[in-house]
Amino acid sequence: MQETAIALIQLGAVFFGLGLLGRVAWKFGISPIPLYLVGGLAFGSGGLIPLHGIDEFTHLASEIGVVLLLLLLGLEYSASELTTGLRKSWTAGLVDIALNAVPGAAAALLLGWGPVGALAMAGVTYISSSGIIAKVLGDLGRLGNRETPVVLSVLVFEDLAMAVYLPVLTAVLAGASLLGGLTSVGISLLAVTVVLVVALRYGRFISAVVDSPDHEVFLLKVLGSALLVAGIASQLQVSAAVGAFLLGIAISGSTAENATRMLEPLRDLFAAMFFVVFGLNTNPSSIPPVLGVAAALALVTTATKIATGWWAAKRQGIAAMGRARTGAALVARGEFSIVIAGLAVASGHVQDELAALATAYVLLMAIIGPIVARYVEPVSGFLLRDRSKSGAHG
Repeated sequence: MQETAIALIQLGAVFFGLGLLGRVAWKFGISPIPLYLVGGLAFGSGGLIPLHGIDEFTHLASEIGVVLLLLLLGLEYSASELTTGLRKSWTAGLVDIALNAVPGAAAALLLGWGPVGALAMAGVTYISSSGIIAKVLGDLGRLGNRETPVVLSVLVFEDLAMAVYLPVLTAVLAGASLLGGLTSVGISLLAVTVVLVVALRYGRFISAVVDSPDHEVFLLKVLGSALLVAGIASQLQVSAAVGAFLLGIAISGSTAENATRMLEPLRDLFAAMFFVVFGLNTNPSSIPPVLGVAAALALVTTATKIATGWWAAKRQGIAAMGRARTGAALVARGEFSIVIAGLAVASGHVQDELAALATAYVLLMAIIGPIVARYVEPVSGFLLRDRSKSGAHG
């Protein structure tokens, strides 16, 4: 009984503390993700006041957080939108991979973490944060801008890349043989293909199965389906997160809109727990040794994301100011970088320092991203005016 009371007190303190941190973050116009990570660092292993007694709940809650993050990401797109976005953005997507995955992989190799660590760090530095980017674009009133579809198309390609990358990473981290790894990747690719085909042709039937006029029944069916599919995917050696993402794609129309509206509060709650748990499992004393590497990666990958967005927008005929906004919008990293690092560290096949580097890197990028997006317009405008003046004098 006493253990239950202590667990409830600790859990209540965690939830209330997260609420305070979230309020501080939005008051200053930044993502709450860095503060959630800091909160986890403060109360985890090596922190100020280590929390014990809620380990089982927080671990399960963090897993549900990953599932809901990917489910709602899938709900944002229909299968037709994904395929259309892929056709439009595949060249920009390849440039994105080349420019932004390489720095992370190179850093891991230079640190002596080997090919597995390089594969994980490549994903950490590659994937932008859809959640932070969507929030920033909305806050800045840029959702209707001409360059916004370019931003979204790059994000769609990244999401599709994750649907292939996560199963590959999972197979490698599991220490599968070459044959086993190829089998796992083959199953994943087959699952992605089947779901896209089914969603394109029979998406309305899948939506009808989970739909219900009663809010309680609807919530139970959608959440139950997501956890069920995620669990089955995990059993098949396919990432649970990928399973949830594919289910989200298959649900479309008004059903997807209703599911998004009802699941958003749950997603925010459990996703916050995921970031806290990642922080809890990272020793704060391990961050200072990798802080310099994290800062260098932040500088390099800020420049490479801006270059990616600039190039993608230029191909669509967007003016220079819009190209700058496109690149700046893509800078933020967040939830998926932590998901990748979490998978890697939990496997036991990479160094614990990878968690510290990923945490420091995401802390920096989740703050830098919104700031760059907010202030790129006056800076780029000044540079363009200065260039035009120089041209006139020349």
